[in-house]
Amino acid sequence: MSNNAYRKTAGSVFTVVAVVHALRALYGWDFIVGSWHAPIWISWVAVVFIGWLAWSGLRK
Repeated sequence: MSNNAYRKTAGSVFTVVAVVHALRALYGWDFIVGSWHAPIWISWVAVVFIGWLAWSGLRK
């Protein structure tokens, strides 16, 4: 796989993950791991960080 294809693939995956985190935060969906409930603010932090990773992968 070429470097450009790898960056585009990774950027696309990060975009999907960032959108899912944004939807979770907007709609208040629960995220539970074992007995731990993840707070909504974690998704907002994830949207910013993973969004930056997506942007970095998809920019020219």
